[in-house]
Amino acid sequence: MVYNRTLSMQSILFPPKCLICGAPGEEGLDLCSDCRDDLPLNHVACPVCASPLASQTSATTSCRHCQQEPPPFERSLSPYLFTDMISRLVGRFKFNGELYCGELLSQLLYQEIEASRYEMPDLIIPVPLHASRLRERGFNQALELARPLAKGFSIKLDHSTLQRIKATPHQIGLHRNERRRNVKGAFEIRGKIKADHVALVDDVITTGSTLREIAGVLKRSGVSRIDVWALAKTPTHN
Repeated sequence: MVYNRTLSMQSILFPPKCLICGAPGEEGLDLCSDCRDDLPLNHVACPVCASPLASQTSATTSCRHCQQEPPPFERSLSPYLFTDMISRLVGRFKFNGELYCGELLSQLLYQEIEASRYEMPDLIIPVPLHASRLRERGFNQALELARPLAKGFSIKLDHSTLQRIKATPHQIGLHRNERRRNVKGAFEIRGKIKADHVALVDDVITTGSTLREIAGVLKRSGVSRIDVWALAKTPTHN
């Protein structure tokens, strides 16, 4: 892959260094093997919403919430739990503006998607920020994760047709129903989504309320199939 060759050249020019402990990085990543082994994996998860399941659960069994109220997306891949090292790396990336942490997180997500051998989508759409939040933060973390994925998999990236039109309060601390009310009507399609199969990209899935709202908007616009790619899932539904 061109993406992998590019990473190899970067490793030669700028030797990788672990962003967690400072040791030399390995396999072209700014992460050492010991720290990588300590990353909190989302081993057994609902194939629809990526919520962690009991270890004895079948990999094809969806969780109780998805059985009772299936979301408008078909599948989610979220390889890590939002705890420990992952939560610290996401915090440095998202709230401290350490974009090199985002580069590492995108590389990790890329490798997990590649290993999954899932059918690739026609289009990648990052979850948008409202203009006011974008000005405040200076970048959209979902877009920063999505760009390398689009390049690596040679899939078109659309970060303008789906827009967040409502400046909602922060979701932190809100429960499921509160989150759903918070994002109701917050997104709009301005133009046309030219794809049947779309992957939505975000950093963390909490209750999935934002993704449900977006997927509903995309389905109503004519998209047939929606996958979710996110780096991490919170350990509980909330």
